[in-house]
Amino acid sequence: MPQWEKLVDSRERLFWTLHTAGWCGFAIIYYIGSFLQDMRSIWLFVIILNAYSGWLLTIPLRYIYRKALTLTPLKMLILVGASLYFTALIWTLVKNVNNWEIYKKGYRPDEWYWYFKDTINSLIMIGCWTGGYFGVKNYQMLLREKQNVLKASSMAHQAHIKMLRYQLNPHFLFNTLNAISTLILMKENKTAEAMVSRLSDFLRYSLDKDPIRRVPLIQEIKALELYLEIEKVRFEDRLTVVWDIEEKTKSALVPSLILQPIIENSIKFAISKLEEGGCISISAKTFGRDLMLNVSDNGPGAEIKNGNLPTSKSGGVGLHNIQDRLEALYVKNYSFVISHNYPSGIKVNIRIPYEISENSSDSKIEN
Repeated sequence: MPQWEKLVDSRERLFWTLHTAGWCGFAIIYYIGSFLQDMRSIWLFVIILNAYSGWLLTIPLRYIYRKALTLTPLKMLILVGASLYFTALIWTLVKNVNNWEIYKKGYRPDEWYWYFKDTINSLIMIGCWTGGYFGVKNYQMLLREKQNVLKASSMAHQAHIKMLRYQLNPHFLFNTLNAISTLILMKENKTAEAMVSRLSDFLRYSLDKDPIRRVPLIQEIKALELYLEIEKVRFEDRLTVVWDIEEKTKSALVPSLILQPIIENSIKFAISKLEEGGCISISAKTFGRDLMLNVSDNGPGAEIKNGNLPTSKSGGVGLHNIQDRLEALYVKNYSFVISHNYPSGIKVNIRIPYEISENSSDSKIEN
């Protein structure tokens, strides 16, 4: 929040700052306006004394007006008007006494009502103070409402991102548990046990990560290695993974588990369809101010319409989930493209802003 907004948001600090500055400004303007009339120090003293009395007399108005804001409009107008007029009368009396006792050295008017001479001028000044008070008060209320709206919007945005992110866990878990169940039915207990162990490590990583926060790519690579170890238990030598990770990209921030659904999709619709197995290539490179992530396979491929795979080839929520998460996190500053990989297969490209974690500890691989 900018400094001036912090000042406006702090009621105590703002009131005393503007209250004092306003009356100092009154004294300066009044003295400049009457500079040619009298340049003696005694006249300056009277002006300062009048400004100080105005400073003191308007302090109670703050608490009266604060109470007035809780009343009905009619009662508020009556209370504000009466308080304004009464304060102006008192200030007029004080100013005239200061002027006659100090500047005119004991002058006394013939009629009592002369003590309230120039009440109109006092009303104008106190009226300006009142207008300024309510103006700033309304601005504070608008600023507070704006902050509440932004906070509510941010909370809703974060809840949406969390929802999208947590959809991945049951989606992945369902597929893996099915595979473990199949292994158990086939009495391949050791293989099933290995998958359960790796699944436990992967889910621990998945659940430990805050869906709102982005993590360094090196941590995502570690998570993908855990996931691929699970899949290699099933596919053994049929699954080949080629990594091409540019060194400077390892500290780049990415949404957690953003690549896992893509790799899962490649395994389900590419590797599993090839009797001799297949290859998945994963790369990360920088291009200007962007981070380019690429996942491709050499499977049989699929029909692509308008940059999307048919529903039956999208692995359920997987790829659509990624697009929704990227939209929620980066709005328009990203790209998500699905295309054919030559000579065969599917290629998925993701472009997001290249950002590096300021916390060096974030770059460490977590076990």
